[in-house]
Amino acid sequence: MSQIWLVPAFPLLGFILNGFLGKRFGTRFVTFVGPLAVGMAFAQSLVLFFQMLEAEGNVLNEHLYTWIASGNFEAGINFTVDQLSGLYLLIITGVGFLIHVYSVGYMKGESGYYRFFAYLNLFVFFMLLLVLGDSFLLMFVGW
Repeated sequence: MSQIWLVPAFPLLGFILNGFLGKRFGTRFVTFVGPLAVGMAFAQSLVLFFQMLEAEGNVLNEHLYTWIASGNFEAGINFTVDQLSGLYLLIITGVGFLIHVYSVGYMKGESGYYRFFAYLNLFVFFMLLLVLGDSFLLMFVGW
């Protein structure tokens, strides 16, 4: 099992934790959760990239949910990792992690510290959704 869904799930979880609990638990919590979420997404992206290279046809597919089903038309939440999207996964999560680490010092002392990291995690989530989306509809949601 490829577990593609974990890559966007980590930044989404970081958004939820920082957005709803960041103000209550303070900057140490946000500083830990924000970069960790994207760092874990990067680690999972590395695993998926090497799985994709060993897979038949160099493509990994994962069906999560059938979103719309009407007659012969079906739109599902499907993720695909091929050579191009695998490379973009590494770029988005790798650079995103570095931005998170840099932002810890840059945003120190700002009043909206927790909100900034929540939105930064949400941005990474939607970028990953755009890259992993198997249909134009899902890619549009990510865009």
